[in-house]
Amino acid sequence: MRRPGITAKLFVAFLGITLLVVVSMAVAVQWTFRSDFLDYLREREGERMEELAGALEDYYEEHGSWTALRGQERWPRVVLRGVEGKPDAEEQGERRRGLSRRSRGPWLLDADGERVGMPGPAPNNAVRIQIKSDDQALGWLAYRPSSKVTEGIALRFQREQLETASMIAAVSVALAALLGLLLARGFLAPVRRVATATRILADGDLTTRVSELRRDELGQLARDFNRLAETLEHNERLRREVMSDLSHELRTPVSVLRGELEAIEDGVRPLTAETVAGLQESVATLGRLIDDLYELSLADAGALSYRMGMVELAGLLSDLAEHWQSRFDEAGLALELALPADPITVRGDRRRLEQLWTNLLQNNLRYTDPGGRARLRLEADDEGATVRLEDSAPVVPEPALERIFERLYRVEGSRSRASGGAGLGLAIGRSIVEAHGGSIEAYPSPLGGLGIRVWLPRE
Repeated sequence: MRRPGITAKLFVAFLGITLLVVVSMAVAVQWTFRSDFLDYLREREGERMEELAGALEDYYEEHGSWTALRGQERWPRVVLRGVEGKPDAEEQGERRRGLSRRSRGPWLLDADGERVGMPGPAPNNAVRIQIKSDDQALGWLAYRPSSKVTEGIALRFQREQLETASMIAAVSVALAALLGLLLARGFLAPVRRVATATRILADGDLTTRVSELRRDELGQLARDFNRLAETLEHNERLRREVMSDLSHELRTPVSVLRGELEAIEDGVRPLTAETVAGLQESVATLGRLIDDLYELSLADAGALSYRMGMVELAGLLSDLAEHWQSRFDEAGLALELALPADPITVRGDRRRLEQLWTNLLQNNLRYTDPGGRARLRLEADDEGATVRLEDSAPVVPEPALERIFERLYRVEGSRSRASGGAGLGLAIGRSIVEAHGGSIEAYPSPLGGLGIRVWLPRE
């Protein structure tokens, strides 16, 4: 049995909430209407009693006593008929209908509280209106207020109001059902599009996207899906590039080894110390590549070991520059050093920081054109220390600056595989800097080549 979908569930939820609200409102309106309408009837009844009391005062002043009304069951008619300015027939009939209920009075009592006319004795809970003339008590008019709607016109009015409210409730429920269906479909349409695109994405089509026309949470969902698809597509492209570059990096030294060994087997190349040195160089290239890949995998897994301590950067950079000076001289490159006189201390792993700047200096030595120069500068403030390593031509294209820290990525041209290296040094360097809580970025060097800025926080 197929379970109901989200559209049906939302529709039922909208309809159920609407029914609950409509029923609650109907009950509340009905109760409020009856209460307020009964208060209105009581107020009208009180006004009639006040009018009757005024008529009784006029009657007493005219006749001087209640004698003519004693024993009269329909004494209100006698009183109302004898008053000047009496109401018209319709209003008088309405008053008579409202005043003819034996259970509610009215009762006419004299000044001593004795009953004058019919009906029977007034109950103790009856409301009394004093009848007086010139501050002289003439008697009392007693009646019991209405406790429910009993008059025909009032009942008909109440019934019509309830029927109207019922019709409004029915129309409201029908409109709510229609709007609930439309809203449910409207809300779920972008969700269905995202679900369909997700299935396509899961099937391997990483180019799929969904429209981002909405500006609400559903639009944000579409934008998040598109970002996810772009990230997956980017990562897939990087994976293919890494596999291609890695296979090339491994193929080159292996091909050299195979060719050398085959030449030795065929007797083309004699097994001499020079031949063995060439084989050792190819093996060393493979070893460096494997070591770099291993360190990069450890960095990705957060398992690269660090022994944190206090490191004085000026001394560290001075020692490295002194160590690399002879190699730069042999390559026909100038290495400039600009260090502050005061010591700059950061918290870090000295061995890993040496590895970072060794990789950077090796890149300068490997890629800078002969006759060029490199400049190593250290600056510091209260928040951190900044190390800039800049070299001269060749220039690095602007788009390549954003990808230069990706693994196995190298700029085409002079900075190519022909110059050596596997393109893992900067990726490892970025992991080292991030592990120290710092940042690293590439920028166009003012010397005409590549600039690398490393920022490390102070203690």
